[in-house]
Formats: sequence, C-alpha cells, structure tokens
Amino acid sequence: MSDVAGSYWRSGVLDPQGPVGAAQNTILLNATTIMLAVVIPVILLTLGFAWWFRHSNARARYMPDWSYSGRIELIVWSIPAMVVLFLGGIAWVGSHDLDPGKQIASAAAPLDVQVVSLDWKWLFIYPDLGVASVNSLVVPAGVPIRFQLTSATVMNSFFVPQLGSQIYTMEGMTTRLNLLADKPGKYPGLSAQFSGEGFSDMRFMVEAMPQQAFDQWTANTRAAGGNLDKASYAQLARPSSAVASSTFGQVEQNLFNDIVNANNPVSGTSPAGHHSAPSISDGT
Repeated sequence: MSDVAGSYWRSGVLDPQGPVGAAQNTILLNATTIMLAVVIPVILLTLGFAWWFRHSNARARYMPDWSYSGRIELIVWSIPAMVVLFLGGIAWVGSHDLDPGKQIASAAAPLDVQVVSLDWKWLFIYPDLGVASVNSLVVPAGVPIRFQLTSATVMNSFFVPQLGSQIYTMEGMTTRLNLLADKPGKYPGLSAQFSGEGFSDMRFMVEAMPQQAFDQWTANTRAAGGNLDKASYAQLARPSSAVASSTFGQVEQNLFNDIVNANNPVSGTSPAGHHSAPSISDGT
C-alpha cells in the first residue's frame, strides 16, 4: 500500500487538522448526538415493550378499546419536530459559515493555489510563485489557502478529509475553496468522484510545513528546473495512473485560464460535438 493510501486509512474526517475540518467535525458529532437522542430511546422502548408484553407475563394489561391520548400524540409529534428543527438549524448555520468560497479570517496573507484534475492525477499551480507540482501539494502551516479548481476532463471531486470541504471540479468551469492547516504535518487527499479506470490511484499528499521551510521548498523547486508550458502540459494531460509526484520550476503565465477555456463553448474553442458549462468565477 502506498504512503498516501496508508495514511488515508489511518486518519480522516474524525481527525481534523484545520478550522474547516474542525467545524465540520463538530456538526457531524452534534447531528449524531441529536439523532441518537431519538434512536436510543426507541431501541430501549422496543426491547422494553417486547419484554413486558411477552406471552408469559400475566401482569401485562392489553387494552383493545383504547384509541386516543392527547398527551401521547403531543410527545409523538413534538420529539421528531424538535429533531428536525435542531438538525435544520445546524445545517442552515453550518452551510453559511462553511461556504467553500468564504475566505478564512487570518493575520497571514492567503496563498493562491490553482488545481486541475486530470486522468488520473492532480496538478497544482502556484500562480504567484511561478511553480507547480503533480500529486503533491505543499503549503505553509497556519496560512489560508485559496483554491481555484477546474477539470481538464470529466467531473471530479477534490477532498482532503482532515482539512475538510469536498468540492467538485468541472471542465470549462472554476470552483473555489478555502482551507487552512493548523500545524505542520502530512494530510492525505483523494478524488471522491469516480472518474474512470485510474480513479483508485488518484491520490495526493498535502504537506503543511513552517513558512521558512515552505520558502525553502519553493526555492528548491525553482532550482530543480522543469518548465510547465502548453507542450509539457499536453504530455502531462495524457491518461496515466499511479503517477509519482513531481514539480516544475517554471509555469507558463495564464496556463490555468487556458485550461479552463480550452473546452469552454463561450471561448469558441470547444471541440466539435463536445459540450461543457460556461466558465464562472465561483461555485460549489
């Protein structure tokens, strides 16, 4: 089992390592608690009724003429109504507080990362730094990450369970996501949307490190060379699976926008007979 796959099975949404993941974990636990407040009493009452009204219990009173009780009706309907209100309130508040496009408040300036899902690998472009990586996402710990995501092929789904907020990628469109890793560490990411033959190997590792170490990684990546231009991107975009992580020390300017517009009917470059949605600046 690969390092990414092994790490994925050892940790997940119940081990949050960022504010978004922690908030989603709280919602999950609160919702579970509310539902258990109904499930557990129902199970206990079912077992209790079965035991009390067993055939051998002569003390059990069976009242066939009983038809209505206002108090019982009130209890029967008020409890599920309260559950719906509580769950609905949690979902309403959470969906607004955890809007993927909502920026994370922080004293640190956010880092922009452009994400492209390919068959079957992930491309990460750092537009302000002029570098890129494949199947490996390196970020500074404690710094908000502003993702802009698209797909070069079929619809896919970007998900780092410990950091939170799964979001879809679609060709000809962009979606936005904001995440933050609280502390240095390695957090496995994956594709959460079946996308073909190599889907199971479409995993990547998020490595959060101190700012100084991240600056050193950026410098080392630039020094290592490698140019991601249209020609090298065309090679990278060819279907392949279980691709080893790699980096590019230079990235052609506006490459991400070119990828978004490549199959966008609005841009007029869509291949004949191919249909995709128009480009947008935000989405979930």
